[in-house]
Amino acid sequence: MDLRPERATAYVLEMPLAEPFETSFGVTRTRSIALVRLTREGCEGWGESVADHQPRYSAEYTEGVLLAWERVLFPLLASQPLIHPGEWPRRCRSVKGHPMAKAAVEMALWDLYGKIQGRSLADLWGGVRESVPVGVSIGLQPDDEALIDRIEAYLDEGYGRIKLKIKPGRDLEMLARVRKHFPEIPLTVDANGAYRPGRDLQRLTTLDRFDLQMIEQPFPPDEWLGHRALQARIKTPLCLDESIPSPGALRLALRLKAARIINLKPGRVGGYAVARRMHDLCRRRGVPVWCGGMLETGIGRAANVALASLPGFTYPNDLSASRRYWRRDIVEPEFELQPGSRLAVPQEPGLGVTVVMERLHRYMVRRWSYDLARSR
Repeated sequence: MDLRPERATAYVLEMPLAEPFETSFGVTRTRSIALVRLTREGCEGWGESVADHQPRYSAEYTEGVLLAWERVLFPLLASQPLIHPGEWPRRCRSVKGHPMAKAAVEMALWDLYGKIQGRSLADLWGGVRESVPVGVSIGLQPDDEALIDRIEAYLDEGYGRIKLKIKPGRDLEMLARVRKHFPEIPLTVDANGAYRPGRDLQRLTTLDRFDLQMIEQPFPPDEWLGHRALQARIKTPLCLDESIPSPGALRLALRLKAARIINLKPGRVGGYAVARRMHDLCRRRGVPVWCGGMLETGIGRAANVALASLPGFTYPNDLSASRRYWRRDIVEPEFELQPGSRLAVPQEPGLGVTVVMERLHRYMVRRWSYDLARSR
């Protein structure tokens, strides 16, 4: 069966977050979100790009994703028969970069394929869990008192693991106060590359005293030797995120012993087929992984939760309930936190959630369509 869709429709949404989210590279109050909808014989598949409106987390951004879809990826999708979504990464091999644009199209293909086959993504990908452990990521707060209040609120909601954003000047004293108030909670920190090896290596070694589950991405993505040196000097496991855009980078990190844990984000690595291969490699090497979030709607969250149901995802994932990010998500059912700090893995075909077009249109600022059938 030729899986090629007849039409691709791109949507751009501007969705305000339930509360501002601050990291070391800025504050996000409203998410610019590019969605793709693929339709074939009355069936539809949805995909979500995790690129931001500006190239801060990575080189990709919303407008670039839209151009990549229109000028390169949609024509490539229409160019020849496609039997299975797993063929998409090979089809895109000649296109350099644009992993988030590629991943969104692949997500829509998997959703379409799952609905045609009557199988959930977790089933198609070999998931082994009906629910996955999750935690909550808390952005930088105005002061320590506000941070402690946010932690207490999320613990009261039922989250079992807390991740804090840090940067130079908002780290050691802040963590000391947090640990004084919460001496036993599972706690991790994420710097998003805000530190520098020459300037901050000694400072970061003192994080060992806070009994952290991990320190995520302390240095910029290409600071391989810095990560290796820091991991050799501390007992706390380092976790790499932005440093791991590909299987090759993953193999390098493992060879250098630059980290002991890997954060897998499908958008960062180019899609779910690649993410699953990287999961398999880590599992063979005995390296734990977890799935990171990128402030997705329920579309991207559904795919990530399905991915996190694979056996190698052993740490709590950054896949919080819908209400953590949105006053109202654009899908039904919305994701709700279950007892034990878990999210249910969708069991319906494809993504297992339904896009509520009325809500989508409420946030939509642009839409355009590409006739794939006519381009064949």
